[in-house]
Amino acid sequence: MAVNAKKTAKAAMVAKVVLAQDPHAVREPRANNLEMAIGHEVRGYRKKLGITVADLAVATGMSVGMLSKIENGNISPSLTTLQALSKALGVPITAFFRGFEEPKSASFVKAGEGVNIERRGTRAGHHYSLLGHIENNTSGVAVEPYLITLNAESDIFPTFQHQGMEFLYMLEGEVVYRHGDSLYRMEPGDSLFFDADAPHGPEELVKLPARYLSIISYPQQR
Repeated sequence: MAVNAKKTAKAAMVAKVVLAQDPHAVREPRANNLEMAIGHEVRGYRKKLGITVADLAVATGMSVGMLSKIENGNISPSLTTLQALSKALGVPITAFFRGFEEPKSASFVKAGEGVNIERRGTRAGHHYSLLGHIENNTSGVAVEPYLITLNAESDIFPTFQHQGMEFLYMLEGEVVYRHGDSLYRMEPGDSLFFDADAPHGPEELVKLPARYLSIISYPQQR
């Protein structure tokens, strides 16, 4: 009865979790041409103020023809021009670049082709295969996805500790995994998500070989 009550309480707690991000949301398309992006923003801010191109021309000292070319993305405005538009429209210069879509990176790794690496603190028999890496991404978060394999020669080492968050997903075998003062018996299909600043790692290797995904995320160094 106590176990069922605990499961019910846990299910209720999970049901209350509301994630802020909508993964299915579609944002307004962005321009992949810088001039078009700037023109789109200038026109948008002008219309938001309810003024005409002629009004903006008077406020900036530019010609109506020049402003029309800027709004249509036909020319690349100078920094001096952007500064004048910024002052007239009451927005920072950076606001004109918000609609520009820089190319986004992706990392594709075929099965068995992950990069085998030696992570700092890695113990004997812990095989790390890096499954992807993107430098200087726009999210501000660095992510390291690993496929970790433990075999009969693997050390138990429950004291890894580093910044960020970590997610584990068990694929094969069975281990008892420690996080802080808690122990988790992990079998295929089980997952564990935790603050990686607490000591963590495999406490007991129950069934080998063992394989699990480890996805580590932490603030990107600028």
